Amino acid sequence: MVDSLALRMPPLVDKKKANAEISCSECKGPVFSLGLDTYRVPMALHELNRARLVQSMTKALTETEQEPSISSSPENPSLPRGVILLEGGKQTTRYDTDHEPVFRQESYFHWAFGVPEADTYGAISLPSGDATIFIPQYGLDYEIYCGSSPDLEQTRSKYGVENVMPIDQLDEFIASELAPSDDGGDDARLFLLSGRNTDSGNYAIPAHYKGIAKHDERRNTESLFPCMVESRVFKTKAEIELMRYTNWVSSMAHVEVMRSCRVGMMEYQLESLFQHFTYTHGGCRHMSYTCICACGPNPSILHYGHAGRPNDRELVDGDIALLDMGAEYHCYASDITCSFPVNGKFSADQLMVYNAVLSAQIDVITAMRPGISWTDMHRAAERAILEGLKEGGLLKGDTDAMIDADLGAIFMPHGLGHLIGLDTHDVGGYTEGIAPPRSDRPGLKNLRTARNLEAGMVVTVEPGCYFIDILLNFALANPAQSRFLNADRVNEFRGSGGVRLEDDVVVTEDGCENLTVCPRAAEEVLDVMAGGVWPPEKDVLPELRRNWVRNERGTLVRFELPSATN
Repeated sequence: MVDSLALRMPPLVDKKKANAEISCSECKGPVFSLGLDTYRVPMALHELNRARLVQSMTKALTETEQEPSISSSPENPSLPRGVILLEGGKQTTRYDTDHEPVFRQESYFHWAFGVPEADTYGAISLPSGDATIFIPQYGLDYEIYCGSSPDLEQTRSKYGVENVMPIDQLDEFIASELAPSDDGGDDARLFLLSGRNTDSGNYAIPAHYKGIAKHDERRNTESLFPCMVESRVFKTKAEIELMRYTNWVSSMAHVEVMRSCRVGMMEYQLESLFQHFTYTHGGCRHMSYTCICACGPNPSILHYGHAGRPNDRELVDGDIALLDMGAEYHCYASDITCSFPVNGKFSADQLMVYNAVLSAQIDVITAMRPGISWTDMHRAAERAILEGLKEGGLLKGDTDAMIDADLGAIFMPHGLGHLIGLDTHDVGGYTEGIAPPRSDRPGLKNLRTARNLEAGMVVTVEPGCYFIDILLNFALANPAQSRFLNADRVNEFRGSGGVRLEDDVVVTEDGCENLTVCPRAAEEVLDVMAGGVWPPEKDVLPELRRNWVRNERGTLVRFELPSATN
């Protein structure tokens, strides 16, 4: 535990419980909030993250043989010396103009410091864990147009860090942190973030400033990245509560869109309604990703909504809407998908497909617990969908044989879900030495992680069933797959798009907990579209493990709904 390594923990956290709950009612320090009823995020969340990082770095550096010469601190000869330096995001401009897009902080930096301002740096001293933020000081022109430069003391108290300095003192600070210790130790290291994101394939870039090259001999770009990635994989209770809020806001926004949807509207109007609700009622300025508002045939385009497919189709009577939209707050994401008939009535075929996907979601969530393979969960979702399509007359034969023939990937070509946190597709999916390698099988190769589930992970559960012409053509032309297809019945579904349902689920010590509270049973969806109340009076799907909450002046309060089966 942290205490055994003599590392300083946030004052409000019991040192013997590193993952102790941090709630607004307990927090005596600074909080982040956008006022009104928006969630009050304790900045101690980030102090705890820094303490966890120091713990992880200390363990890694004292156990590895790659750093035999790291000098130790006078207080504890087993603890390495040095400084972690992270660079925040830079404010950019659009192409060759002076237009500045709305800034969003770089995720690793935000995880450690919670500072939303651009062009800042943050340092964590080892072994003390003391945090120092470096902020820019601007000139007269900036103050006239953008306001005064940040005040050092106000910044320190706002973010709950030990030190705040002007950015022009950064080089002097780093030099002092790397200077010989009182006992003559001269092997302190400058730890910089550098590594490959296994989801995107892009690389985290080490912090840089003018003058840093003089410390090249002290650079360590191997140790920090794996420690930060693995720390981000496991959410603290404070992070989970924040993600519960983003899920609550986004769930309520999905409900509002369902109620407002009408034949003749445009897809982008549904997007606009969602964004308006999450910003007005939740303070969510940013979306977690580009909204997917796919109706009619468009759900068969898995990442619809991008620049080439900009949510611009008119809703037609008989369409199914697949809306994949999630807002973020304080940089923590939600990722939720709802599917429903735009006219408020499921056809028999639409209901068959919808219930097949819902069955997959229920099967996965009821099975989720520590130790379960995510690859096995993907296969369970495929099985439920294939069984549903078989009952609907599209398929014939043995379901196990269908799975062996990779038929599941024809109807659900994407992975079942992914880690989620500060990024929608969060880091750590295929961490070397921890996660199994990526499969080369259709469907499985698109899983964004193949890890076994562990308590503290938050993953999306997003089974889907789509009718994608090119994949149906491949299956019909492949004897190993076509023997399972009733071709005439399958062809009836061409152009119908598809269905996806997506919830954000946290793995607990003995199972899981669903952070998303959207209508899921077909009767819930239709009741909401007809103007029914939400949350409902009874829970018709307790097996989905939805945890019901309400927002009371920036604090989430849980409540129980009686099961409709009782």
